[in-house]
Amino acid sequence: MTTLADLAELVRAPAALSVPGDVIAGAAAAGALSPRTPALAGASVLLYWAGMAANDWADRRLDAEERPERPIPSGRVSPAAAVGLAAGLTAAGVGLAAAVGPRRAGGRE
Repeated sequence: MTTLADLAELVRAPAALSVPGDVIAGAAAAGALSPRTPALAGASVLLYWAGMAANDWADRRLDAEERPERPIPSGRVSPAAAVGLAAGLTAAGVGLAAAVGPRRAGGRE
């Protein structure tokens, strides 16, 4: 049975801690901090996690040989579950970014 810990390992959850800072630093450097910046940072985290799940799905055969302890080759997460998670996280990330609006983080069109 797949656990939340297995999914967190699949998406490398702790590594995503740097993602919001990157978004905030970029917005600040551009002089574009706004109330929408946190939502854009959240969308970036979701898309980062989607990429990690998709990467592990794509590397599942190589990981079976070189990293058999990873969630997919160890059987803790099925390949189908990894693809589904990647798709869901992608949809959530794009949806959150779209909900924030079509303008840039600084509110300029």
